[in-house]
Amino acid sequence: MSVHDFRSSQADVTPGAGVPLHRQLFLVLHDEIARGALAPGDVLPTEQTLCTQFGVSRITVRRALADLAGAGLIERRHGVGSFVCDQPPSRRNTGGGSYMGSYMDELRQTEFETEVDVIELDVRAVPTAIAGQLGRKRALHVLRLRRERRTSEPLMITEAWLPEDLSDTITEDALSRAPLYRLLADAGVELDRVQHEITAEIAGPRNAHLLNTAIGSALIRLNRLAFANGEPHHGLTILLSPNRSRVLLAQTAAELEAGDGMSIAHDVHLAGG
Repeated sequence: MSVHDFRSSQADVTPGAGVPLHRQLFLVLHDEIARGALAPGDVLPTEQTLCTQFGVSRITVRRALADLAGAGLIERRHGVGSFVCDQPPSRRNTGGGSYMGSYMDELRQTEFETEVDVIELDVRAVPTAIAGQLGRKRALHVLRLRRERRTSEPLMITEAWLPEDLSDTITEDALSRAPLYRLLADAGVELDRVQHEITAEIAGPRNAHLLNTAIGSALIRLNRLAFANGEPHHGLTILLSPNRSRVLLAQTAAELEAGDGMSIAHDVHLAGG
């Protein structure tokens, strides 16, 4: 299917889809670029052509094209048109090997590349699901937004639930000077292991605003449960926009053979036979 076949396909843009029109158009064009139907160097249809094909306004088309350009997928040349970029957006390379760095390496890299805004910091009741994991009903709650250091573009929301007795250590002033993992280390917390869960959710108003994305957009959710002295110590949730971020996993050959390091759970209740 070429870009000119959109109207005869299921790639419709409809007001009743629950996602803004410009976002729907962005996703249609994004998919065409991702699967190679629009190749590097190809010119996109004109704004007027896209308006006609999808039955949307020129403002909608321009917002979609601006988002594509912002994602590094197209280049807009004034008076000429929009072209698919020759190179995909730069992403951290795993180097083709099995080693991607330790958990602490990842945290240090994140600290180096980003700056943080503390949005909320207080002691409050723990949500039921997290309380069941941590075994406590109240905790120190820390909500932060991490931004790309050079451009201030929002990258991820982190929400932590920590032991209440860390309130004097994990302060807004301390978080402005050092990352959470370093403050925990300075407080004598030694983690045994970290359990990860990757899932997804739809962006509500608050998270959409913080990540500068549309309400209803898909978000990657990474839940981390950290253990110390064999017991759950704290929970941490990370929310990411898949348009800006990826989650990378690596396993050695031995881990693959043993099935260690990753599993898949299905939240499906099978009917009894």
